Amino acid sequence: MYIIGGLIKTMAGKDIADGYIRTENGRIKEIGKRKGAAIRPENGERVIEVRDGLILPGLIEAHCHMGITEEKKGMEGDDCNETVDPLTPYLRAVDAVNTMDAAFDDAVRAGITSAMIGPGSSNVVGGQFAFLKTRGRRVDDLVVKAPAAMKAAFGENPKVNYSGQGKSPSTRMAIAAMLREELTGARAYRERKKKAAEKGEDFEQDFRMECWLPVLDREIPLKAHVHRVDDIFTAVRIAKEFNLKMTLDHCSEGHLIAEELAGEGFPAIVGPDLASRSKIEVQNMAFKTVGILNQAGVMTAITTDHPVSLIQSLPLCAGLAVKSGLPLEEGYKAITIHPAIICGVEARVGSLEVGKDADIAIFSGNPMEVFTETLYTIIDGRVVYEKQEG
Repeated sequence: MYIIGGLIKTMAGKDIADGYIRTENGRIKEIGKRKGAAIRPENGERVIEVRDGLILPGLIEAHCHMGITEEKKGMEGDDCNETVDPLTPYLRAVDAVNTMDAAFDDAVRAGITSAMIGPGSSNVVGGQFAFLKTRGRRVDDLVVKAPAAMKAAFGENPKVNYSGQGKSPSTRMAIAAMLREELTGARAYRERKKKAAEKGEDFEQDFRMECWLPVLDREIPLKAHVHRVDDIFTAVRIAKEFNLKMTLDHCSEGHLIAEELAGEGFPAIVGPDLASRSKIEVQNMAFKTVGILNQAGVMTAITTDHPVSLIQSLPLCAGLAVKSGLPLEEGYKAITIHPAIICGVEARVGSLEVGKDADIAIFSGNPMEVFTETLYTIIDGRVVYEKQEG
């Protein structure tokens, strides 16, 4: 397939006016200026003429519960939190995502081609996130990376859930202590397994502990649900104690400690700012947070936290962040290449480069502006959405 014309924002350091992209076998095969290029469509090869449109990498949602908390289905469609045990690291998002959730279609219509999807924040440890494409029936076929992160939650949510059941955690101290105990046990398990392998001895795997190994080995991050300043610093403290990669998800008061966070080096996934301040810990939530963190040097992505804010509002949330101080180019990055890097999938998605997945969104203009229309959404080189005329 050829995509010809328009302005191509590669998100790889350059824009190409009146350019072209050629895809083959689900990947980007060629990209460059149209003038002087040998554009020769083969028999049956589709050509999309963009003219004045804007061509971007498919947009990326870095934190959501699409397909796990389904729309319009109540308890029957809510598989987000296993609220009987505060420590459930062995739960896997791929076992609960219903790709028939209407939110997947909404994502595609908004130019969102992939998303990080996983458990909620009622537990101290909620389970394993998966990074998925947004179009398809069988979840196994959508997987880019799974597991892609381990969810941990600090602050109000675990406290409210378990103090109501009359058991720990009912304080922030207990949340931190329980997470430390879990990580200490996992680290000891890793050492026992390593010694057994060195000695050539049999080793019985522990299903509960095995899921921690990619976290301890820094292959995937701890995905920390944090809003308040004190919770952010507790998450940082524990991540440093155990030498973990980590993402600071929500980071609602991050703008109050931006310089300190920049010095720590952990990225932030900020939002959902297009939602009410429904809890004490989000009283300082604001669209300015993304820009302040970004300007301080923290790598930032934007999240809707669907269904807290609707998935299709992702580019509009970026626009509101730009309105509140985030530089425009950083707004584009916050919904393309930055979430790809933060989620550990930048080798495949997040920018338009030869060899990467042909995940492409074509818009009538800047998608951060409310009247902009999605013209085409392309995933793995297939047109999965096309705006109909009339």
